[in-house]
Amino acid sequence: MGARDASARLESGRPAKYAGAMIWNQDELVRVAGEKLGRHRICIVSNREPYLHLYDRGQLRLITPASGMASALDPVASACGGTWVAHGAGDGDRETVDGSDHIRVPPEGPRYTLRRVWLSAEEENDYYYGFANGALWPLCHTVYVKPRFLQREWEAYRAVNEKFAAVVLEEIGEETGLVFIQDFHFALLPRLLKERRPDLLVAHFWHIPWPNREAFRVCPWSSEILDGLLGNDLLCFHIQYHCQNFLDTVDRTIEARVDLEHQSVIRGGHSTRIRPHAISIDFERIETIARSEKVRARLQQLRRQYKPANQWIGLGVDRMDYTKGILERFDAVDRFLELHPQFRQKFTFVQLGPLSRIQVPEYQRYNDEMIHKVIAINARHKLGSWRPIVLERVHFSMEDLAAYYQLADVAVVSSLHDGMNLVAKEFTAARVDEGGALLLSRFTGSARELTDAYAINPYATDAFARALKDAIDAPAEENRRRMARMRAQVRENNVYLWAGRVIGDLQRLGK
Repeated sequence: MGARDASARLESGRPAKYAGAMIWNQDELVRVAGEKLGRHRICIVSNREPYLHLYDRGQLRLITPASGMASALDPVASACGGTWVAHGAGDGDRETVDGSDHIRVPPEGPRYTLRRVWLSAEEENDYYYGFANGALWPLCHTVYVKPRFLQREWEAYRAVNEKFAAVVLEEIGEETGLVFIQDFHFALLPRLLKERRPDLLVAHFWHIPWPNREAFRVCPWSSEILDGLLGNDLLCFHIQYHCQNFLDTVDRTIEARVDLEHQSVIRGGHSTRIRPHAISIDFERIETIARSEKVRARLQQLRRQYKPANQWIGLGVDRMDYTKGILERFDAVDRFLELHPQFRQKFTFVQLGPLSRIQVPEYQRYNDEMIHKVIAINARHKLGSWRPIVLERVHFSMEDLAAYYQLADVAVVSSLHDGMNLVAKEFTAARVDEGGALLLSRFTGSARELTDAYAINPYATDAFARALKDAIDAPAEENRRRMARMRAQVRENNVYLWAGRVIGDLQRLGK
C-alpha cells in the first residue's frame, strides 16, 4: 500500500508531497497521533535504550546505540511524546537521570522522557545474554545455531518481564494508556500488563522472524510465551509470512481460536489482531545528514584513503552477528577474486560494525571464525600493501555511515534470515547521488520492498560472486535507475507511515 492509500485509509489528510506522492513526516504523525489516540498516555518499551551515556577515557559521552530498532523508533517517540522505558545499560547512565530515573531526550531538543530500568549483572546475563539471545534469537532465526534452554535463564527472563511491567504501570499511573512493546525480550509483558490493567491498549512489534511451528515447538516454555503474546490487543510482524507462521504455531500449540479470515486469535475471551507492518527509517533525516558539509568532508577523506584510480569499493555494515551472513559474504569476495583476478588491487571490501553479544559463546566463536577467515583470504590474495578485506569492528555514527554509504560502489546485505534489515534502507537514503548498487539477501524482509536490488542467496557462493561481478559491470545508468526506484520506495514508505498504520489499527481496536 502506498502512502497516498494509507493516508486516505487513516483519514489523515495532509501529508507532505514529493514528486506527486504523499509523504508522511513527523508533523503529520504528531497530528494523526493526537487525533487517533486522544487522551492515551503513550509508553514505548524496549530492552535497548535510544540514548546511553558511556565513559570514554574519563569523559562522559552520549551515544546512540547500534540498533536499527532504536534508531527507527526514536523519531516516532519524538513525534508522539510520552515515555520510553528501557534498560539503562551505559556505565554513565545513572549519573544523568533525575530522582525518578528519568532523562529528557533527544539531547538537542527534548521531545519525550526516557525512563531507565536498572538490571543486575546476573539479570542481564541470564535474561538478555541467556534466554533472549541464547534461546529466542537462534530459535526464531533458524540459521543452524542450536538454541540453549536453561531453567535459570528462563526464570530470569520472567523476572525481568515482571520488573518492566511494574515500571510501565508506575509510569502510566491511573491514566488511560497505550503501551507499545518492542521485540523478543518481552514476550511475557503483554499478559502481565493486561492482568493488572485490562483497560490498557497494548501493542507489540516483533522485530525478528517468527519460525514455523515445528521449529518453535522445541522451546520448553512455548505455551507460556504464546500466552504472554496473546495478552496484546495488536501483535505486528514485518511480513505476512511471519504472521502466518505465528497463527499456525498458536493453532497447533495452545488452546485458542484462530480466526484466519480476520487474522486474529481469541483466547480466554480476549482477541489479539495479528498484522504485517514493515518497519522503515526516517528517510528525510538520513538524506539531510548525507548532504551535510560534515559528511562531504568525511567522504573526501575516505576517497583519499580507499579510492585511488580504478578502485571499486564493496561495503558491509552489520553488528557482528551470525544471522547477518558475514562469513558467507567473505566467501563470496574470496570466490569473486578467484574467478576474476584482474580485480586484485582494484577492489576492496570494507566491513563495518561493532562487536555484538560476545558474552554469548556462539558469538565468541563466530567472531573468532570471522577473524581467521579474513586473515586467510587476505593472505591468499594480498598484493603489496593491498588487502581485499578491511574489517573495522567499532561503532560508527550515522554521519560516518552516510560517508561510507556514498563511498561504496556496491553495498552487500547478505543476512541468512532477517525480519527486515534497515541497513539496506539506510544505504538507499544516503545515496543522494543515486549511485551505487545494492546486493540484498532474499531472506530479508526488506527484499520484499527493494525489488530493484540485486537479489542474492548468501548460501550459494558462486552465484553470490557472480552477482557481485554483475553489479560492478552494470552500466552506471542502470544502477542509477535501480537506485532511484529504491529511494522512491523508501522515501514514501518511511517510518512515519509505518507508525501511522500501526496507530490506525490501534485506533480501530480502541473503538
